[in-house]
Amino acid sequence: MHQNSTFVSYSSEIILIRVQSDKVSKLIPKISTIPLLQLASGDRLALQVYQFTGARPGKKVYLQANLHGAEIAGNAVIHQLIQFLMTLDSTQLVGQVWLVPVCNPLSANQRMHHYSSGRFNIYDGQDWNRIFWDYEKEHPDLMTFAKSQANLDLPTIRHNYLAQIRIAFHKLLDEIQAPSGVPFSDSYRYKLQSLCFDADYVIDLHTSTNQAVDYLYYFQNRQENARLFQFDYGILLDEYDGDAFDEAFIKPWLALEDCFRDLGRNICFDIEAWTLELGSGMQLNPESVSRGIRGIQNYLMAKGVLDLPQQVSHPSHPMITATKTQVKKYYATVGGMVQARAPLGTTIHPGEHLYQVLSFNKDEKLPTLINIYAEQSGIVYDVSTNQAVNEGEYILSLIPI
Repeated sequence: MHQNSTFVSYSSEIILIRVQSDKVSKLIPKISTIPLLQLASGDRLALQVYQFTGARPGKKVYLQANLHGAEIAGNAVIHQLIQFLMTLDSTQLVGQVWLVPVCNPLSANQRMHHYSSGRFNIYDGQDWNRIFWDYEKEHPDLMTFAKSQANLDLPTIRHNYLAQIRIAFHKLLDEIQAPSGVPFSDSYRYKLQSLCFDADYVIDLHTSTNQAVDYLYYFQNRQENARLFQFDYGILLDEYDGDAFDEAFIKPWLALEDCFRDLGRNICFDIEAWTLELGSGMQLNPESVSRGIRGIQNYLMAKGVLDLPQQVSHPSHPMITATKTQVKKYYATVGGMVQARAPLGTTIHPGEHLYQVLSFNKDEKLPTLINIYAEQSGIVYDVSTNQAVNEGEYILSLIPI
């Protein structure tokens, strides 16, 4: 018989709710509520963190969903992962898994008529996923540190580097707690990044703002592990500035790897960041949710975080890949109504029909149909939701093949 107890601590900003059970072998999450924002009405917004800890020490995995308000599919993935983890024996989890659904409640609650938006902060216009703190930008002289670590092993280097990141990161708190205060985006990013800056693997769950197939973003020297998620499409981030959540987490480590390569030592830290794009915005597509769950489970098994002898991880999956700079986006050359557009997943070759624009010109002429043809081969992987476009607005994107 289970005996549940709840403990609420008001001694710090984080309110911990512990659920105890006499069946200690089963995984039960520690649930933490983190206050984020008090509204003018007096109401408060908060994060909720589900922390699973295995019987054996190991890696820390951090997953979050719904950083952009309309991108909700990851919440269903996290819910089902919580249910799955609670069926396991504690010996079947090595290390920790932290899960944060609805990681941006301010954005998730933003509406315009019937539509969720929530991609941009309505107070300052910033993209919610372009606000994060990048250690490398604050401390660009990584070569000096790399030289000081040149003869050390990887675990020691990781420990020393993380200690530096930790010190620099927590200095931000002084400004946040000052009487003058800071914009909400500054305090928000601090609270969110504080949950994961010491993680080994970060998985950020998104969807397209529009309509899209399932795909993922990955970083240099991580392509083989990207295949563990068993997605059909992957995009290598060959250009990034470090302001996105996944970028801010891994960019300092990639930069340190580059420093070591310049010193003649090829190393690759077992630190990874992934962004999974699970279909279309404002939708919980069951196929996308299932693919996300299967991919994450397979990844965690392959990484040794899940020890499930009855299941075998699949190490390789054929995946069509391209770099971010190779992706071809099409924008409306005239204003009008988009029709006869190639469906998602369609393979297109140069000169083949992509879409048509019905244009209602104001030249005392009849409406015209303007056909647009592909400039290169590719697969249609993302299309605009709105098929009424002004000149210059986004229509669709192709992954090159």
